[in-house]
Amino acid sequence: MRDRDRDTFEIRVLHTFLMGNDYMAVLLSCQAISKAFGNRQLFENFTFGVNDGERLGLIGPNGSGKSTLLKLLAQVEALDSGVLSVRRGLRWGYVAQEEAFAADVSAAEVLTAALHDQHLDAAKRDHRVDRMLDRIGFSDIARRAPMETLSGGWRKRVALARELVREPDLLFMDEPTNHLDLEGILWLERLLAHAACAFVLVSHDRLFLEHTTNRIVELNRRFPEGSFSAPGTYSDFLLKREEFLDGQLKTQKSLESKVRRESEWLQRGPPARTTKSRARIDEAGRLIQDLAETRMRNTQGTVSIDFVSTKRQANKLLLLKNVGKRLGERTLIENLDLRFAPGMKVGLLGGNGCGKTTLLRLLSGELDPDSGEIERAEQLRVVYFDQNREQLDKDLTLRRALSPLGDTLSYRGQPVHVSAWAQRFLFLPEQLDMPIWELSGGEQARVMLARMMLKPADMLLLDEPTNDLDIPSLEVLEDSLEEFPGAVVLVTHDRFMLRKLSTTLLGLDGLGGVRQFSSYEQWETAQTGTSRTREGKTPKEAQPKALESGESPKKNKKLSYKEKLEWERMEATILATEAHVQVLQKELEAPTMASDIKKLQAHCQTLAEAQAGVERLYTRWQELEAKQL
Repeated sequence: MRDRDRDTFEIRVLHTFLMGNDYMAVLLSCQAISKAFGNRQLFENFTFGVNDGERLGLIGPNGSGKSTLLKLLAQVEALDSGVLSVRRGLRWGYVAQEEAFAADVSAAEVLTAALHDQHLDAAKRDHRVDRMLDRIGFSDIARRAPMETLSGGWRKRVALARELVREPDLLFMDEPTNHLDLEGILWLERLLAHAACAFVLVSHDRLFLEHTTNRIVELNRRFPEGSFSAPGTYSDFLLKREEFLDGQLKTQKSLESKVRRESEWLQRGPPARTTKSRARIDEAGRLIQDLAETRMRNTQGTVSIDFVSTKRQANKLLLLKNVGKRLGERTLIENLDLRFAPGMKVGLLGGNGCGKTTLLRLLSGELDPDSGEIERAEQLRVVYFDQNREQLDKDLTLRRALSPLGDTLSYRGQPVHVSAWAQRFLFLPEQLDMPIWELSGGEQARVMLARMMLKPADMLLLDEPTNDLDIPSLEVLEDSLEEFPGAVVLVTHDRFMLRKLSTTLLGLDGLGGVRQFSSYEQWETAQTGTSRTREGKTPKEAQPKALESGESPKKNKKLSYKEKLEWERMEATILATEAHVQVLQKELEAPTMASDIKKLQAHCQTLAEAQAGVERLYTRWQELEAKQL
């Protein structure tokens, strides 16, 4: 038996024993696996495992092989080499990024079909299906509706339910938040919090990872073994990864010193090639190789994003006065007053179809309001990122999409060759003549950002710019938007980005109302137990009218003199308190804050008290308003 065959045989025997032992916590493991597509090697001698009770988040740059690894583990695709072992009797499920359903089947039928191989009588099967449909929020009518009539978000819920109804021990999920709006993501977090199974999920949603996982694995060539794993939350992972990369950088500096000494020795030329000198020459060669590999890992490329501002100095870029917009018989926006000035970072919140994209199109001038008016500063320059990427001609090559008039383009008044511009966004020279439709979703998003950067702007309007972007690109995009001196209006399901960037948040309910929030947490709290009808608002939604329509609150004779004074001052008090919360949130993001644990804890307590103060003010506002009814 050849050595390689003997090693493979021994690994198989060992893992058969381990997987058959009920006392072992290992659910699944792979040893020395490899996978390639053509000349592109994704994995080589990669070892990985999942234990019982683990909730594992899998991250990494676009193209690092996350989705492929998930398919290999779920046995959707075959290994090129290596060993994959699963615990005896293990039940697992797999949720792909995009699911295909027959158009005419219902959600109930999809779940019933998923149980065909489980020996259940009709009553137990129907009970399990009904219970799961309740858990994913389907009404009696919706669960009988054809799948072709459901939105992408509801189809994603069905895809998750199809696997969960089988009660797996291990669940694989590839971008499970795709197509879900913010409320859907919150629902999924609650669902996974009570899931009885272990799971492995691929996601670029950092807050989702923070709330759902207890171990993070990053696939990245910057690490010696091709991956880095750390137990705990995503925040814990970031700290441990930073420590590792700092150590790797110190290793590089140490190797540079050793290589410099050995190079000097080699240049002197040893007089005799003794065994000792030959060994030292060999060791010098090994050090040089180690240094080259370490340098390569420490210099991994990232997207370079830097939006160009017109640097317009104005107190008002754009003003909405009593603006309304309808979609057929449905009122999306009603009596909206808003003013945009340089430096504002406005996040738009709300469910799918509530009017966020419509509001962006109103701001860009693509749509006209049905009522009210929009005033724009003279020669206002607006740059718009369209979530559907309709601005991209998919038949163009990457070269012509980036530089339509030739191989040279202009950035900040300087000529740049298209190949250098493409490289800035991590495109390879051989990709320049590829058509856009052949690029991945993340690559197409980078093309959109590359084109936006060539246009000086007063306002950036971004509709889901984070879709398909990996976490390193998201971080660079955040930094660029934070430094942009003009106004930014942002629609995204990336709550981490919303929390970090937004100076104010606007919540749209899809029924005409637009409410202002000082923090994402305040909006999330307002969603709990809140409902709205066309006839009116619930008490939780009774916000200061000045924040919704620009009107001043009216005095009421039912209020006492002291309460009248309190009512008249309430709006200013709320705005001042919310401004204080924003200042505290910005201070919390300072790099020095994380280095002092006691200071960080005290600051978090102060921030929590300030946020609670805002909620108390809104509650008091509602009490005063109720006296007028």
